[in-house]
Amino acid sequence: MSAPDFDDFCAGVGQIEREGDITRLALIDAGTDRYSDAQLNGGSWRPPLRMTVRACFSHPAGELKGTAGFGFWNNPLGGALPRLPRAVWFFYSAPPSNMALALDMPGPGWKAATFDAARPLFYALLPLALPGFVLMRIPALYRRLWPLGQRALGVSEALLPVEMTGWHTYMLEWRAAGVDFYVDDAHVHRSPYAPKGPLGFVAWLDNQCAVVTPQGVFGYGRVAMPGARWLALEPVQIEAL
Repeated sequence: MSAPDFDDFCAGVGQIEREGDITRLALIDAGTDRYSDAQLNGGSWRPPLRMTVRACFSHPAGELKGTAGFGFWNNPLGGALPRLPRAVWFFYSAPPSNMALALDMPGPGWKAATFDAARPLFYALLPLALPGFVLMRIPALYRRLWPLGQRALGVSEALLPVEMTGWHTYMLEWRAAGVDFYVDDAHVHRSPYAPKGPLGFVAWLDNQCAVVTPQGVFGYGRVAMPGARWLALEPVQIEAL
């Protein structure tokens, strides 16, 4: 088992504080005038592996604004060219964010989730995206057709049944055939989708919000986060399976 070294990244009013074994990613009085982020990232990771981390947040779901989480993704804005997003992570977003990509699942919330837009089925369906957005606005067609779109995007999510302000142990096991998520040793979700990698580790708290729906509604912005908001982590453990 290893506790890797990660790179610090801060933007706007983001701060990274360390005290003993605890690393705190904090935003202090974040406003809408600029993007603010406190983030750890690094490494190039592929399945099969297990990630374990103890973590807690300053505010409960709904009161904590912006987005936050930890896990693995391919940073779609990094590198020379944009890349379709892939992620295996514990992910949080709050209204006005609404990334409602899983059937019968609310857009915001504290979730175990996978996302993999670099799947052959996604490329095959891409020419149908514009008429698909129109069809998804009819509730009966949405329920009938969207499961195919969700599969194309490799989206699988479950809301986490824990209080975010308490210390909990979060673990994911990322294998080629799927991803299993655990909180305090209880199995909370299994995704049948597993991005192949490589993906980089990321843990972050920022003040952004995003809207992405099957009905073709898209938006992006920043939210105000007055006072101190933070995500605290004990050392992240990553091991091969």
